[in-house]
Amino acid sequence: MPYTVDFKNVSTAGLESSLVAEALAGLRANEARYYKNKYDHDFTVVPAGEAPEVLDYVNNILSAERNLVIASKPLEVSSFEVDGLRMAYVFYESGLSINVMYALEDGGKRAVGFKLSDGMDVPEELASSFKFARQKSKLAGTIRGSYFVIKGHY
Repeated sequence: MPYTVDFKNVSTAGLESSLVAEALAGLRANEARYYKNKYDHDFTVVPAGEAPEVLDYVNNILSAERNLVIASKPLEVSSFEVDGLRMAYVFYESGLSINVMYALEDGGKRAVGFKLSDGMDVPEELASSFKFARQKSKLAGTIRGSYFVIKGHY
């Protein structure tokens, strides 16, 4: 069942099994606020098991581009199009959030972003390949983020 993320009253609904559920909920709310303010888009998520095609899409890009497999359990996913971009998100039990931004027009921006919830360690599968920059967020505390540019077509 879809859940529209409320960034004014942050809830851990759907994320309760995470050891950093409150920080992950803040990270999810931070994304919801961004899309509402920039694009007037309501950010909705569904349990990962209800949209396996979104998880498969993200996993395919991670595997093909960087030979990455995320060890943590996926809890929720989101997929939508806004302003010529196809967006996909996966929120993991570890506190990791992965987003895929894929421009529909050739030559547009295409990248995979990683965000780490406050209080979580860098996942082993990302530690040796990525450096994480810090960003402050009222909703999520300190967010550590990194990304890579997508070279293939998906």
